[in-house]
Amino acid sequence: MKETSKNIGIKVKSNSNSCNDPNCPFHGSLKCRGKIFTGTISSTKMQKTATVEFERQAVIPKYERYEKRRTKIKAHNPECLGAREGDIVRISECRPLSKTKNFVVIENLGREKGFKERMEALEEGKTRKKEKEEVQEEKDAGSQSKSN
Repeated sequence: MKETSKNIGIKVKSNSNSCNDPNCPFHGSLKCRGKIFTGTISSTKMQKTATVEFERQAVIPKYERYEKRRTKIKAHNPECLGAREGDIVRISECRPLSKTKNFVVIENLGREKGFKERMEALEEGKTRKKEKEEVQEEKDAGSQSKSN
């Protein structure tokens, strides 16, 4: 197991943890190249993989305005960085690691404020929608029994 982390050619905070992951840019042999993005981790349910989400602006030429769009990218999450859901991370392009994974997390910038509240609000919205559907079904069933 290597104790020191190598220079990957990108200015990032040094990582004190060590790992034996061959696909780690600091302790393994993975080379970083190409584009670098900053985003929020929306899911870490896969093994060693994080789904990073960020917003961008797209032009609508007809209306001469911009719209917000979200992009989701799957990135390799090395053990030494240990990024979790809600963390703001910097990801860098690398060689393809799997069918959908072409990026690797290179820096953990901290937690996003309000991430937990946003996720709870989304879940609450889903449950309210289900409750409304159930209430509507009960009303429909009640009106049918009264008419008979």
